[in-house]
Formats: sequence, C-alpha cells, structure tokens
Amino acid sequence: MAAKLRFALVSPERELYSGEVDQVDAPGSEGDFGVLSGHAPFMTTLKEGRVKAYDGDNTMVFEVRGGFADVNAEGLIILAEHAAEVI
Repeated sequence: MAAKLRFALVSPERELYSGEVDQVDAPGSEGDFGVLSGHAPFMTTLKEGRVKAYDGDNTMVFEVRGGFADVNAEGLIILAEHAAEVI
C-alpha cells in the first residue's frame, strides 16, 4: 500500500478538510501542480480554480480563490482566501 499524504484545507471561515489522501491537485499561480506523499517541500500562491483530493475511488473537489499552499515533511496545507466544497 502506498503512503498517504496528510492534507488540510482551511479558509478564514472554517477548516473544510483534514485527513489523509492519496493525491491532491491544486491551481498554483505559476501553474497547476499535484502532490503525493514524500513530495519535495515548496510553497506557492494559488489562483482561482479547483483543488481535487483523491482517496482511493473517492474524489473531493473544492473551489478556491487565492491563498497559499505549503508542502513540507508533514504533508500539504492549503490556506485559501475563499474555499467551498463542490457538490
């Protein structure tokens, strides 16, 4: 079994998600990017778009507008200026 990625998505209003997933794709201001467990550390700003978190056959989709993404040894945290789950 592949290692899981610790992922959290936080907006000023609330924490929308916190848990372990297989992969996260996000809209970076310098281009879209994907993160798996063990990814090299980096930080980037986000543009408007969709964050997709994959966990097995389940895909969670969030609409974000601005913010930051921080990938480190602990996992990925997204601090969004605005975020909402797409249903």
